[in-house]
Amino acid sequence: MTHKTKVAVLISGRGSNMEALVRAAQAPDCPFEIALVVANKPESAGLAVAAEAGVEALCVDQKLFGKDREAHERAIDSALRARGIEVIALAGYMRILTPFLVDAWTGRMLNIHPSLLPAYPGLDTHARAIAAGEVEAGCTVHLVTAGVDEGPILGQARVPILPGDDEHALAARVLEQEHRLYAETLAAFVRTL
Repeated sequence: MTHKTKVAVLISGRGSNMEALVRAAQAPDCPFEIALVVANKPESAGLAVAAEAGVEALCVDQKLFGKDREAHERAIDSALRARGIEVIALAGYMRILTPFLVDAWTGRMLNIHPSLLPAYPGLDTHARAIAAGEVEAGCTVHLVTAGVDEGPILGQARVPILPGDDEHALAARVLEQEHRLYAETLAAFVRTL
């Protein structure tokens, strides 16, 4: 059997993108395996989802580190390296990373963002796109760099903004594309390693 790249998924919440990656990794021809899911909050629903799917689920609780974000990231980094992780996929990980983790995983950490970057980095992307009168929205997979949502774009999917859309309706349609795009883009990315 050929080597499958060991991927860790970092989450903060329900983990729907993580779940889509776990499902994609079950395909025999998928070039990656989800070897670990790490959450920064013990109440993250995605931890149970990962465990149910047979993936090691670990919480490195950010509260235990107070305001020392780098110490928190060092604990995560240690867990990743102990398990031979090769690539990190951020999936709804709602914490801005310090230079420590970004630098430690340069070129090997991906993120998915619910807008067509470089438009609408940060939060409230759907409401901002609708308010601006955009005709389409979407999602972007990019490499993580020091700037928030600024790294090189690896893939995008577009979704029309329909008359009468509110941020929730738009978010639901974009999320369907996120699940497809992230798995496809991660597969293509690991094949280049």
